[in-house]
Amino acid sequence: MNPSTALARVLVDELVRGGVREAVLSPGSRSAPLALALHDAEVAGRLRLHVRIDERSAAFLALGLAKASGSPVPVVTTSGTATANLHPAVLEADASGVPLLLLTADRPPELRGTGANQTADQVALYGPAVRLFVELGTPGERAGDVAAWRSRTCRVLAAARGELGAAPGPVHVNLGLREPLVPDGSPAWVEPLDGRADERPWTARVPPPPPVAHDDDLPARTVVVLGDGPPGPAAQALALARARGWPVVAEPSSNAAPTREVLLVPELLLSQSSWLAGHRPDRVLVVGRPTLSRAVGRLAAGSPADVVAHLGSWPDPTGAASRVLPGVPRATGDGEVDDDWLATWTAAAQAADDAAAPLVSQAVHTGALVEAVVAGRVAGAVPQGGLLVVGSSKPVRDLFLAGPQPGVSVLANRGVAGIDGMVSTAVGAALAHRAAGGAAAYALLGDLTFLHDANGLVLGPQEPRPELTVVVVNNDGGAIFGLLEQGAAEHAGAFERVFGTPHGVDLAALCAATGTPHTRVDDLVALDDALVPGSGLRVVEARTDRTAAVELDRALRAAVAGALGAAAR
Repeated sequence: MNPSTALARVLVDELVRGGVREAVLSPGSRSAPLALALHDAEVAGRLRLHVRIDERSAAFLALGLAKASGSPVPVVTTSGTATANLHPAVLEADASGVPLLLLTADRPPELRGTGANQTADQVALYGPAVRLFVELGTPGERAGDVAAWRSRTCRVLAAARGELGAAPGPVHVNLGLREPLVPDGSPAWVEPLDGRADERPWTARVPPPPPVAHDDDLPARTVVVLGDGPPGPAAQALALARARGWPVVAEPSSNAAPTREVLLVPELLLSQSSWLAGHRPDRVLVVGRPTLSRAVGRLAAGSPADVVAHLGSWPDPTGAASRVLPGVPRATGDGEVDDDWLATWTAAAQAADDAAAPLVSQAVHTGALVEAVVAGRVAGAVPQGGLLVVGSSKPVRDLFLAGPQPGVSVLANRGVAGIDGMVSTAVGAALAHRAAGGAAAYALLGDLTFLHDANGLVLGPQEPRPELTVVVVNNDGGAIFGLLEQGAAEHAGAFERVFGTPHGVDLAALCAATGTPHTRVDDLVALDDALVPGSGLRVVEARTDRTAAVELDRALRAAVAGALGAAAR
């Protein structure tokens, strides 16, 4: 057996022993030993392999698989520019705490810096964005290497899971492989390749105990802000808010399960700066990483804030945090409850909802597709136990405006909040969600986000296919900018070219090129019909008007401002 084949077989075997059940591969010559070892592991029923021709899409597919499953997922590439294409997903995995394993094949040391074909400097390529960088060493016919390979693989998995003192996140394993790169037919090696008995990992890692929760000593007038993050801390924060009578601001990807006992503050109320100025809380408790609304930032900046450390750091871009807590405070049972405080916020939230309802009803009555209404319809179509993957930019904000949907898991790439790789992320998340027994999966993406990862629709005939409905809100450009300063009248001359960026792409033809079923809808009745759960991967294109979306958003905020002003008089 040649050294490259021996290393690849040991590495894949130890990954499986360590809990890896999904793997993603982009084809290449230098990575051939890993490709063949992964294929053999799939044939043996030990893992499920996914092959993609585009390394960037492959990395985001692995990101989605890891994000939805919570388990490390490797993505394998050949050498050269292929490795650079993983970088956007690496940045997202770093910021979101996703256990992504980057297995990059490389030239052996003697060929680096010599002008050899398809060679780049891959050493520490991803810099501080990875939790650990490992070179397993160019394999040779030496006794003792098997133990080192297996031990380092266990270390890699522990680092990705956050078991070495840092938060979970991506890990880079660079493999300098010499030819030959395919098996030579001989099973002989200088020492046994076997791992531990009973399929155990080579090195068992005993996880550290969880941090001791801080006792609840927060004041009665506290607002809880739940940003992007895992559901566990969000559930703890909701329970504390329920016990203390605190209002809660919950972004969609916080996965906060709404209950009647907790006041979920609508985004429309939070955006009313004049009302907020007169109803400042004495404390804001931030759990997760809030990223969607400037109003949330103003809320945290205007009051002393307690921040729960998340993924090894704390979210505090305004520098307002007065304390950083190791976890969500533990309810002690004797905290003060201010019923009048909660009643004030409850009345304002109801006034905001009442002011918005007629405008939303009017938009629904017309039957035309308006983006905030589309987001609510898509969220409502996801069944209990289902999954909704939402793209960055405007769709996730439309979902925030529409409000939470009970019993639905929401995933979003909010670490760096880019629009990269969202089709592939959704495909990976849907595959992992289904493998875990979850119900139907949907994705809500903008047209630019969809086009940015159109390669995510390229699935070979032997590849696992997700049960996923991708809803593309197509307004022919970037709608989010119409809600920002760039959308002001003084920038109208330049807006459409440099911000609106119309593209005119025929999405039906694009989907046809990849054999992906496509349905175009232009009204709410057709949208509701198209959202009925189907089978396989399909695209629903919802055509909307950017101007109408901006006008509705402004009208909603003006109506809420008027209602709150009238209530104060």
